[in-house]
Amino acid sequence: MDGRLDAPTPAESATTAILTLPNVITMVRLALVPVYLWLVFARHSYPSAAVLLGILGATDWVDGQLARRLGQVSEFGKILDPVADRILVITAVVSVTWVGAVPLWFALATILREVLVSAAVLVLASLGAKRIDVLYIGKMGAFGLMFAYPAFLLGHGTSHWQHVFVIVGWAFGISGLVFAWIAAFSYVGPARQALKLGRAGRAANRDHQGT
Repeated sequence: MDGRLDAPTPAESATTAILTLPNVITMVRLALVPVYLWLVFARHSYPSAAVLLGILGATDWVDGQLARRLGQVSEFGKILDPVADRILVITAVVSVTWVGAVPLWFALATILREVLVSAAVLVLASLGAKRIDVLYIGKMGAFGLMFAYPAFLLGHGTSHWQHVFVIVGWAFGISGLVFAWIAAFSYVGPARQALKLGRAGRAANRDHQGT
């Protein structure tokens, strides 16, 4: 659930291919979002929906790792993966909140952080800033929230065993939210540096072209 601020390493030179394995996994994730919504709102099968949501969240990490390890980082994937992430985050937060499995304040705190980070990414890109590496604490926050929302949904019910998942959801949710917000403010310094480097790079290119 963290903004895609990281840059590929030199070994991860982006290709123009579309049907790479990581991209196919991302497209399958998107295709399964309606199935998740059907399980929640049509079938009211919260345990099944929670398991599917957890799988969809986990595969976000899988496709990124595969892209790097297989050398299949693509220009299409750079666009598709963040879009899929945003769709999954919004779908998870809205649906789990709608059924009453999580309080509104927690959902708003999650969404607001996502909006701020996404807006910052767009602004920096429009200003020509260099891409920023994702902070480790941001990854910790994303993992916590990715685990929390399925746990909240799995714990939404009257069975005794479900109460355990509510406790687990709060444990991961609070820690994930705290880490996510700390990461959001921690990006201020790197963002300024990335903007400075981006401007310096453009100035150097202009000077090179002028010679």
